Amino acid sequence: MKVHDMIVGERLRMADLLDGLDARQLATPSLSEGWTVHDVGAHLITYLRFGRLKLYWGIGTMAADFDRLNRVLTAHAARMPTSDVTDRMRRWAKSKVSIPRSGYDPVLADILLHDYDVRVPLGIERAMPEDRLWVAFQHLAAKPSPGYAMGGRLANLRLEAVDTGWSHGTGPVVRGAAEPLVLAMSGRAAGFAELDGDGLSVLRQRVAAPPPRGPAQRLKTVINVLVDPPPPDRRSRSAAGGS
Repeated sequence: MKVHDMIVGERLRMADLLDGLDARQLATPSLSEGWTVHDVGAHLITYLRFGRLKLYWGIGTMAADFDRLNRVLTAHAARMPTSDVTDRMRRWAKSKVSIPRSGYDPVLADILLHDYDVRVPLGIERAMPEDRLWVAFQHLAAKPSPGYAMGGRLANLRLEAVDTGWSHGTGPVVRGAAEPLVLAMSGRAAGFAELDGDGLSVLRQRVAAPPPRGPAQRLKTVINVLVDPPPPDRRSRSAAGGS
């Protein structure tokens, strides 16, 4: 299955999930700091129209501070009721907005991570399809787009997903099932309890106290991806060898 097809399916699935929640659940704090479950849904529609223009605006006016850009755009979208959010999510589900020079992989990874942000605090189980999870693992491990603000979080660590056989990097090991491993790689502490290895304490510390990144560092990261993007087999191809 192509990555864009997965993205469309995940958007439609998220719309159904949000429509099935009550007011209390929608107001529950998500795994995304400062955002409720409703806010996460609002975030997921912010780039579906004119997404690249918004990214370029954020690079130019906010010195590539994508956290700030996301907060601004999400706060605006979150003013609408959830029913309007999900209506737009379905209407624009086939949006082909992608990340410049990175393709669709970071778009799918973002949706999957926010799926966890919604489901985990609500205790909603899901068997995440392995082909989708593979895209997120590879994107975060190889050369993530600047919006993930990874910095050196995974530097000099070996990541091992014991249930799928995936691995990346060298150094002290962080080991566990693919789902909690991807959560931890993305900076979500919710995954740590199910991981082990002599590199786990290093990753915990990096997530808990990330080094500050000024405008020059943020812009340098953007330029690096534009000049030297992820290799083609990491961008918008079939996942896990699918057709």
